[in-house]
Amino acid sequence: MRNTVHLVAAEDYIRFRSLFQPPMDRALSGAFGGRLSGVDLDELAAVATGLLSGTPLTRGELGRALAPRWPDHDPAALAYAASHQLPLVQVPPRGLWRQSGPAAFVLASAWLGGRSAAAPSSPRATAPDLAAAAGELVLRYLAAYGPATVADIQAWSGLTRLREVTERLSARSPARLRPRAGPGGAPLLDLADAPPDPDPDSPAPPRFLPEYDNLLLSYAERSRVIPHRRPVPLPPGHGATGGTLLVDGFWQADWKISKDRGVLEIRPFAALGAADRAAITAGAERLLDFAGPAGTARDVRFVPDGN
Repeated sequence: MRNTVHLVAAEDYIRFRSLFQPPMDRALSGAFGGRLSGVDLDELAAVATGLLSGTPLTRGELGRALAPRWPDHDPAALAYAASHQLPLVQVPPRGLWRQSGPAAFVLASAWLGGRSAAAPSSPRATAPDLAAAAGELVLRYLAAYGPATVADIQAWSGLTRLREVTERLSARSPARLRPRAGPGGAPLLDLADAPPDPDPDSPAPPRFLPEYDNLLLSYAERSRVIPHRRPVPLPPGHGATGGTLLVDGFWQADWKISKDRGVLEIRPFAALGAADRAAITAGAERLLDFAGPAGTARDVRFVPDGN
């Protein structure tokens, strides 16, 4: 999904993987199309299937194994083409606590005991199967992030033509979706059985989100969570030491834990009142209790934002 790494249940992988082949194909063509000229992608997928059917390989290892068959092409492009074409699983551990390592991949069917989504070398999922999966994905999204627009669902998933899906869900008997009026009367969709909106004065305590949290990426119109134009940060590495902070439901600060695990820095880019700072400090201390080794001194610091 969005050509990034997600942790999902096996049944969800099988149900949804085929939905994302078209955006995977577009991503491959856009990034590597010029470097794959003359390569039969179906043949490449068949060769890579044999290589990845039992032994996990990194992209570097896979590229070197594919290179003898296509010696005039970039091994990295060949490896990325295979990983875009085939249903794969990134096997653990990619990295351990405070450590990292190269990603290794294996065929999903091998990892899941023969169960998998459709691969290029086998019949694709049928249109009814894909339609049912798309409908289920829309319902899952709205359960987590609704009410929202069709554009929001498409931005979150990377899929297109979802208006057809929402219209079908709305027309079912009984309807699965219902229209809502958003700020300024903007049309939104929600689950038909969604709970009523909370009181606008309900408190929204500070929330420490991890790096690159889905919430920040789950809308086409992100001002409902991001009231400014700051880009969502995508730092290098495997995370676990920093992230973003919601205050009153909006992204208003970043946070980072120091290397010695004893100091948590809060870097606000909006004015914070005394009550907000006290609530943030209490949450930060709980986060340090979780992330730091026992017996380490704790310190929460508010650092001026330089941007």
